[in-house]
Amino acid sequence: MREQERGGASGGREGRQELPPQSPEEQARAICLRLLTGMPRTRRQLADALEKRGIPEEVSQEVLSRYEEVGLIDDAAFAGAWVESRHRGRGLARRALAEELRTKGVHTTLVQEALEQLDSEQEEHTARELVERKLRSTRGLERDKRIRRLAGMLARKGYPEGMALRVVRRALEAEGEDADDLGYPGGLGL
Repeated sequence: MREQERGGASGGREGRQELPPQSPEEQARAICLRLLTGMPRTRRQLADALEKRGIPEEVSQEVLSRYEEVGLIDDAAFAGAWVESRHRGRGLARRALAEELRTKGVHTTLVQEALEQLDSEQEEHTARELVERKLRSTRGLERDKRIRRLAGMLARKGYPEGMALRVVRRALEAEGEDADDLGYPGGLGL
C-alpha cells in the first residue's frame, strides 16, 4: 500500500496530493511576477494581462498597487529606460518614442518627463548618424530619390520634417551634391 501512497510503481496520480486552487490574488501575483521576470512592464500592460486572464479588477488593482509600492512597477523608470534604449538602439525621435510609450499605457506627464532627457541637439546628432549610414546605399540614385529616401527614413523614425530636410541637405552638401533646393511644394508628401 505504501507504493500507492507514493504514487505507485507506475507513477500514477493516485497517491499525489492535488494543490489547492489558487486564489485570484495568488494568480494575479504569479502572473505579474512571471511577466516582470522577462522585462519591465508598465502598470497598464500588467493590468491588461490580468484582465485577459479573468482576474477581477479590484484584485488586479490591489496587487498592482502593492507592486508599485514595493517598486516592482515603476512607469517613470520604465519610460526613462525606454527612451534611452530606443533612441540609442533604433534612432527613434521624440515623437515616435512618445507614441510608443502612450501605447504602453504610460501617463502623458511621465512621457514628457522621460522625453526631457533627450534634447534637440542629441536628437539632431542621431538623425545625422542615421543619414550618414543610409547615404552610402543611396549613391547612384537620382538626387530627388535620395532626398525622399533619406528624409522618409527620418520621418518614419519620428523626426520633424524641418530637421529631416536640414540634416539631409547638410549630408548631401558634405558629399558634394547640390542640395540647395530641398523644398517640395506642400512638404515631402510623407
